[in-house]
Amino acid sequence: MKSASERHFNRFTLIRKYGYPCEIHRVYTEDGYILEMHRVPNGKYNAKKGPKPVVLLQHGLLSSSAEWVLMTPGKGLAYILAEIGYDVWMGNARGNTYSRHHKSLVATSSEFWKFSWHEIGYYDLPAMIDYVIKETGAPKIQYIGFSQGTTVFWVMTSTRPEYNDKVSAMQALAPVVYLRNVRSPLVKAIAPFTNTLEIIFKLLGKNELLPNGKINELAGQTVCVEEAITQFLCTNLLFLVCGFNEEQLNKTMLPVVMGHTPAGSSTRQFVHFGQIYKSDEFLQFNHGWIKNKFVYGTFRPPAYNLSAIRTPAFLHYADNDWLSTPNDVHRLSRSLKSVVGKFKVPMPEFNHLDFVFAINATNYIYSRLINIMEQFK
Repeated sequence: MKSASERHFNRFTLIRKYGYPCEIHRVYTEDGYILEMHRVPNGKYNAKKGPKPVVLLQHGLLSSSAEWVLMTPGKGLAYILAEIGYDVWMGNARGNTYSRHHKSLVATSSEFWKFSWHEIGYYDLPAMIDYVIKETGAPKIQYIGFSQGTTVFWVMTSTRPEYNDKVSAMQALAPVVYLRNVRSPLVKAIAPFTNTLEIIFKLLGKNELLPNGKINELAGQTVCVEEAITQFLCTNLLFLVCGFNEEQLNKTMLPVVMGHTPAGSSTRQFVHFGQIYKSDEFLQFNHGWIKNKFVYGTFRPPAYNLSAIRTPAFLHYADNDWLSTPNDVHRLSRSLKSVVGKFKVPMPEFNHLDFVFAINATNYIYSRLINIMEQFK
């Protein structure tokens, strides 16, 4: 069982606890948000100095850089990459636990939360990539995104195509663009009502969903620990959203995961995904036809130009992923000219969260991922 203190370690402390170096960097976006990035410049056992290949890891919805380091060394992707010689950078999107600051706005104001994953792709990701390239001197970096971390990459490289030249290769874990075939009953039940939910949230003065706080503390300390009879509630909630795979769920680590996740997001991020589900198209945020005309010059939000994406992309998907389903990944593959490879995880039960939290993620996904990355060093 993990100690209570470990459940509440921040990323910096957790990484240091395992004997790895960790740096905190702050990045400013064009529209004034202050983002926190975490860096593992070398491994615990491979402490070689000097220039290294650089990789940026970007988390999914409701998460943070924790995704890559909560699992122990040898299992967490950030540790694995650091040990084989990569300079590992982990981003944190605006609004999550570590990126809740702005040059002029406060996180308690509604103005702070007027963003969806479009702004994360258009502002946050370019700012982080430019910062990493400047700090490391690397001409290009490699990129690994999980779930929403892939969505924002497609946003960036389609709306700001110059960034295609700054990334040598993109590894998409459970890529999300199309959502027609989502299988999660919970998501399917909520998605059609996302616009209505946004109105309700506005009336309630609620701009943020599921921030890190008391819910995490309760889950990490009592509800989700191994000996608790309520642990099945945690596991079943995860399975209901992402797909069932009890074999790969590390129940010992569940309190640690639930102690750090969810890490918060804007309500508009959910609404935007709901719009994609309903429209069955990869479109910019729909503000309503009047505001659309003011913002976009058209009554309908424009589609993202996927043909502008040139970065070599590798899509990694799983049969039992209820959010990034095989059929939707196949459709994405047909839409993206830059897709070099498409790889199915060789385990029928592998689900959405298994890409970052599975017990044997190294065997099922990371080993192949690393082999591909070696070609782009």
